[in-house]
Amino acid sequence: MKGVQQSFKFLALLVLVLFSGSIYANTSNENEGQVDTKKEVEDYILHHIQDSHDFSLFSYTNDEGERKHVGFPLPIVIWTSQGLVSFISSEFHHNDDGHVIVEKNGLKFAKIHGKIYELEANASSVNFDEEHHAVNAHKVLDFSITKSVVGVLLVGILMFFAFTSLAKQYKKKAIPTGFGRVLEPLVLYVRDEIARPNIGEKHYRKFTGYLLTVFFFIWVLNLLGLTPMGFNVTGQLAVTACLAIFTLIIYTVSGNKDYWTHILWMPGVPVLIRPVLAIIELAGALLIKPFSLLVRLFANISAGHIVVMSLIAIMFTLKESLGVAGATGLSLVLSFFITLIEVLVAFLQAYIFTMLSALFIGMAVAEHEHDHNTSGH
Repeated sequence: MKGVQQSFKFLALLVLVLFSGSIYANTSNENEGQVDTKKEVEDYILHHIQDSHDFSLFSYTNDEGERKHVGFPLPIVIWTSQGLVSFISSEFHHNDDGHVIVEKNGLKFAKIHGKIYELEANASSVNFDEEHHAVNAHKVLDFSITKSVVGVLLVGILMFFAFTSLAKQYKKKAIPTGFGRVLEPLVLYVRDEIARPNIGEKHYRKFTGYLLTVFFFIWVLNLLGLTPMGFNVTGQLAVTACLAIFTLIIYTVSGNKDYWTHILWMPGVPVLIRPVLAIIELAGALLIKPFSLLVRLFANISAGHIVVMSLIAIMFTLKESLGVAGATGLSLVLSFFITLIEVLVAFLQAYIFTMLSALFIGMAVAEHEHDHNTSGH
């Protein structure tokens, strides 16, 4: 299928841009202590939905009363005052004050609120002002391989192999087998129910590859966020912004004469009103549309994670009033049903983003057969 083959090109470009975009998302460590109080629960949830320089799978307290954290580190790659520096995130091990200074290539680094700072040459510790801002350190350009970057690369690889297999079966004009039978109905759905009716028979094939890519990319990432690995890729503004910018570029570049005429010099309205309408239409096309795309996906996915984790936290916050067994049972039942709803939301958000992208592209390439009245009446 031509649309499937075209999606490979978009997938490669999408992974490359999101690889760069995700690394600028805010990063933070997981809560290092045992989560018991309401404040600790709130802090843990906020940390969980942010990106991280390492994977923290679970924690436990050993027989000596020491808190142990099970996970694995990721590579840290940063641009400093003296060029590129790299090391493993495990070097930021944790102590009482939470700010360990790592020395590399004659430079000193500290991790403060999940962000990496380069300290002054003579600094032996991190100094803060009254508002808890570091006064003897400055931020570095962070190109680290974070959890979100791992998620982007993982989903990109999975999609590449899955759709390569499906494309080969289409090329041989064979009936899809194996996992291809699962993918084919979804591919046909995106093509026939999203791309074709919104873009039109004449142009839909040109954009089907992109729509297939973003649909499956967002959907699989949303499902990945429901796993215990702690991914929240589509809950990062950097990622959703990159996806929205892709749609913005495509419908802006593909816009025909009719599209730009309606934006810049609206026909059928008084001439004096047209400049005002042009400003409004430009703002809508270049700012409001992509902003609505990125915020809708980001807000819904982040809210879903917060709700699920808040329901799980019932076992901690209500254990005194309901008892351990009652709070745990209520938490498990509520979180189970919300998680089922989140599975639906994962598909729904992918569908909405793809549908709106197709709608915006269709508006840009639509051809009007009637003649416009440009006399200003």
